[in-house]
Amino acid sequence: MYAIVEILGQQFKVEAGQKLFVHRMEGIEPGTEIEFEKVLLVDNDGKVAVGAPVVEGAKIVTEVKGHLKGDKVLVFKKKRRKDYQKMNGHRQFFTELLVKEIVA
Repeated sequence: MYAIVEILGQQFKVEAGQKLFVHRMEGIEPGTEIEFEKVLLVDNDGKVAVGAPVVEGAKIVTEVKGHLKGDKVLVFKKKRRKDYQKMNGHRQFFTELLVKEIVA
């Protein structure tokens, strides 16, 4: 069983027991349970329910495991023959979620 859910403006394919990394959710402590009700699609052993725009009565129950930083992303800009090059980088902040169950 899997579902397509919208979390913070992004769509994710989730299954029970899966770890999920989403953009940082401010003000939420580790160990907190969160329910997401914007479920767009549910596949239950071949029986597919597609929402218009969401599936009625479906929700995803998750638990916050912690907050962390992702790998460093390097941004390199260069204009050849113009003596211009610039290196920049950043690390994205993430929240780790554990999908406990899919209620459909």
